[in-house]
Amino acid sequence: MASCLSGLIQYRRLFQMMLVLGIGGTLLPGFHLSVVNYPSSMHIKRFINKTWLERYGSPLHQETITLLWSLIVSIYCVGGLLGCLCSGYLFVKYGKKKSLLCNNMLIMVAALHMGFSKTAKSFEMILIGRFLYGISAGICLNAHSQYLGEISPKKLRGFANTNALVFLTLGKVLGQIMGLREFLGTESLWPLLLAVCGIAAFVQLVSLPFFPESPPYLLIQKEDTEGCLKAMKQLWGDGDHKAEFDDMMKEKAAMKSIKTMSVLEVMKEPALRWQLCIMILLIMSIQLCGLSAIYFYTFEVFRTARLDEDLIPYIALGVGICEFFSNILCSSIIDRFGRRMLLWGGYGLMAGMLAFLVTALSLQNQFSWMAYCSIILIFLFIISYGIGPSGAVMSVMMEIFNQSARSSAFVIAGIISWMGLTIIGMIFPFIVEALGPFCFLIFVGVLVISGIFFYLFLPETKGKSIMEIRGEFNKLNFGKKQAVNTENNLSKEHTFCTKL
Repeated sequence: MASCLSGLIQYRRLFQMMLVLGIGGTLLPGFHLSVVNYPSSMHIKRFINKTWLERYGSPLHQETITLLWSLIVSIYCVGGLLGCLCSGYLFVKYGKKKSLLCNNMLIMVAALHMGFSKTAKSFEMILIGRFLYGISAGICLNAHSQYLGEISPKKLRGFANTNALVFLTLGKVLGQIMGLREFLGTESLWPLLLAVCGIAAFVQLVSLPFFPESPPYLLIQKEDTEGCLKAMKQLWGDGDHKAEFDDMMKEKAAMKSIKTMSVLEVMKEPALRWQLCIMILLIMSIQLCGLSAIYFYTFEVFRTARLDEDLIPYIALGVGICEFFSNILCSSIIDRFGRRMLLWGGYGLMAGMLAFLVTALSLQNQFSWMAYCSIILIFLFIISYGIGPSGAVMSVMMEIFNQSARSSAFVIAGIISWMGLTIIGMIFPFIVEALGPFCFLIFVGVLVISGIFFYLFLPETKGKSIMEIRGEFNKLNFGKKQAVNTENNLSKEHTFCTKL
């Protein structure tokens, strides 16, 4: 207990910075993803039809309203992809801190468009605001995740990396709560619901300047040794941080003349082949793990269980809260059990839950009590996801790339994520319509294959420096015999580059 309290005191500035980063970071994409689905969609569709009627004297066809609503939903992904593409250049040129401060101003502009759209009688302002929100999400998702990993010492790196997922799920929960009809989910207050993100952005805008840029960025990319030492002392207290500083110096020495690799250089670099392969598989496995299908089926399962229609939104809120607390638990155990075990173990549990869920959904018409089994399995699936892969994926992605490749690697990850989100959103309803509950069998296969792959091929990154992790991957990229020689001769040809 005494050591825990001393740690809280020593790293209090780090924890304060993590809170500030979260408020204006992944909390906002999580919040906006949640509020735009329920109950805002109903009010926005009415607003579009009413505005059109006042302008042109005739109501819109239902198909046109659906088309405009689809555009409002999908333009967020377009903006997210654009923001992700810009993020690599911004982080190298200005650093994560300045990029987030500029991003806060963009969010506030988007919030103003959303908040005044009803007053101005312009649904076009919702489109603009949604697009700007998407750009900001593409930037802050990458910035928040990388920033957390770079400001934390090795022993807290897993906890810090999973913090981004904690705030993302917290944003979802807050969006569900504030979207209830008792709060802002009403006909008159929905513009405020969509604009409330601007308040969080303003809090980060005025708070973040009191915290430093990340120590690795200052030392490796800005070559500011004094600034790096000052940032370490400010964030980590007055303890002995020589080991951490030496690890950063080794990484800097290994990079030599390399400052930042472009996206194309990262894709071509032989020393990063396995890292890229694992990163892509991590993203694809998360997107195809069945979480979207679970949330899609949640309301249907609750209705089948003959729950009161008015109670369903509150029980669905319980699913979000369950995911949130599971992520908190993951952040507290990841530095003890490691990333690899949480990944393959989590995928195994999720596959088992989905297999049982297929059986329960298939039999619920014959046995009424099976619907309650389905509800329990949904909650168990969410817990397995939150404790295992949810936080471990982000931590692994952060740790397997060094400072020279990380920004561009996250650009690649963002492009795959946003494109995958768009494609899955388009084809998933057709898969559900064709297969019904048996669509979960596809996700069971993905989870089993992913779990086996990460068990066999993913090196454990817990408690290791970036250079030690790099050495582990060199054995995969070049073989054990060539790994040592390759370590000293990698990428000497690279020069400073910030273009994509």
